[in-house]
Amino acid sequence: MNVAVLKRLLEGVRDKKTGIDAALHELKALPFEDLEFATIDTHRALRQGFPEVIFGQGKTFPQIKAIAKSMLKRKENVLITRCEADKGKALKKAFPKASYSASARTIFIKSHEIIDSGRGSILVVCAGTSDVPVAEEAAITAECMGNRVERLYDVGVAGIHRLLHRKKDLWAANVLVVVAGMEGALPSVVAGLVSRPVIAVPTSVGYGANLGGITTLLAMLNSCAAGVSVVNIDNGFGAGVAASLINRE
Repeated sequence: MNVAVLKRLLEGVRDKKTGIDAALHELKALPFEDLEFATIDTHRALRQGFPEVIFGQGKTFPQIKAIAKSMLKRKENVLITRCEADKGKALKKAFPKASYSASARTIFIKSHEIIDSGRGSILVVCAGTSDVPVAEEAAITAECMGNRVERLYDVGVAGIHRLLHRKKDLWAANVLVVVAGMEGALPSVVAGLVSRPVIAVPTSVGYGANLGGITTLLAMLNSCAAGVSVVNIDNGFGAGVAASLINRE
């Protein structure tokens, strides 16, 4: 249940505008709803500040649609990640107000205005254009969670002057998400320049010895720069959530 909706419900009971039986009817779906193929955690927004996010990969279009409809019925904003193009187009048709990012493979359906909950800005940095899909997943996730997000793309260490030219942007951010493939050096460089938390995201971008991102992951885990935290390979979503929690008011 949306936090604002729950507050209005409780205020209605307090002010005797809503009867107790009517309030119980509204609350009966807490803390979950069973759709047979999915058990929706309707309590998550109250516990964590953002509703359950739908992981689209492996789910059918009818399944995703049903989960989204259930969440929208409760006035929740709906974020769907790892949504392939065919499902994205079908969902956009089913929910005309939805916004689809082909690059990030995300769908966002806004039920209510996003409340700005960040203390400062989150800067998403990526090493190369091939890393943009993962970076965009992080950026869109953070935006949907109520943060002001800035982007700084294609500033990898092979042309370090591109990054150093944007030092003011690095210093202005409250949290930084740094996405890179290949040898994964960029988060260490960025962390050596700023006094803010750096969340490193290894990608599976790279030649054979990159080993599908394993080389990048191990390099980031072994960063010599202090203050670097690392999420899983290609996990832009996880980085966006972590950055949002750090940046939250």
